[in-house]
Formats: sequence, C-alpha cells, structure tokens
Amino acid sequence: MIRIRHLAGILLAFSLSSFYLPTLAAEAGVDYLELATPRPTETKGKIEVIEFFWYRCPHCYRLEPELNAWAKKLPKDVALRRVPAILNDGWEPLARAYYALDTLGLADKLHGKVFHAIHSENIDLNKPELFFDWAAKQGADKAKLMQAYNSFSVNTQVMHSRQVAQEYKLTGVPAFAVNGKYVTSAYLTGSNPALFETLDALIQGERKHSGRK
Repeated sequence: MIRIRHLAGILLAFSLSSFYLPTLAAEAGVDYLELATPRPTETKGKIEVIEFFWYRCPHCYRLEPELNAWAKKLPKDVALRRVPAILNDGWEPLARAYYALDTLGLADKLHGKVFHAIHSENIDLNKPELFFDWAAKQGADKAKLMQAYNSFSVNTQVMHSRQVAQEYKLTGVPAFAVNGKYVTSAYLTGSNPALFETLDALIQGERKHSGRK
C-alpha cells in the first residue's frame, strides 16, 4: 500500500457505517468505511465502482491482473471507472498521461502497458518527453498526444482528480469507492481476495437498497 504521511489508514474523517451486508461478512469500519456525505457519481443508472490508482504504485501494478479478472465478471448494472489519484504534485504527470491517452481513445489499450513499462522495464514515464516517445512506439500519434497532454480538457480532468481525492479523503492507493458512499482497500480488508469479496458485498447491498434484483 502506498501511504502518504502516516500508516493510520487509507483515509480519514469518515463516519463508520452500520450498513448491513447479509451475504458476505464485510464489516463496517474494518473492511470498508462510509463517507459522512455521499459523493455524486458519474455513471448514471448503474452502480459505480471507482478504482483510484497511481502508475508508479507497485501495489496497483500487482493488483491489475486480479482486478481485470474481477471486472470481466461484473454484472451489467455495475460500471468500473478508473481514476488516477493525485495526492501530491509528483503524482500529476502520470495522471495527466492517463487522461491524455484516454482523450485519444488509447487508455484501454495502453493502460496495462504503462504499468509494465514503469515496473518491468524501468522506464521513467513520469517525464513527459519519455512518455511521449514511449507512447509513439506503441502506435500513438506523438503530436496529438502532446497536444492532448496540455489541453484544456486534460487540465480540467486533472483538477477534478485532485478534488475527488480530497473529497474521498484518500491517503493512499490502490483504493476503491462504491457508489459514492463506501471506500475500501486491501489495506483495510487484509488481502486482495477479501477486497473483492467486500466490493461484491457493497455492490450487492447497493443493488438491494435501490430495489434492483
């Protein structure tokens, strides 16, 4: 777990939930925390799960295969959204890189490759020029990518990412939010398998709360 300033937990200032999860034993205040004030979601008509990540986080990198396998089995009423967290200024370049790729429709294709380049090939994609050159070798249009990287749209998304990290009181990644209400992580649950069990339980609880079957 990448943690900022202290090891007290993945986030602070949350009220503990008394939310009851009958099928899986996810315990409020232990396996997940509940926001005192729910945040608005961006995926209308679906239960939204946000993955907060940072490309240089080794735990995020190691979680990717399990996360991808879990995501493939998600019901149609659940949407997984990736958000590059910005917990300090040093995290912004790679968040900007993700949004630039997304602008060009390349995020899905190159997301895993960015992780691999950083953690397995030791390429410092935090440096914009190295990122542009690397992406060009993966088939991206370098000029368009550079333009997107510094565009108003990406600037706006970067500002929003900073804001969301503050709203969720994040202190580390990888972390997950469910429907703007609950936050969990492997740090809280104790393991990756328990993390996904907790996510499933929270999703199920939201489904029942909304009256869905």
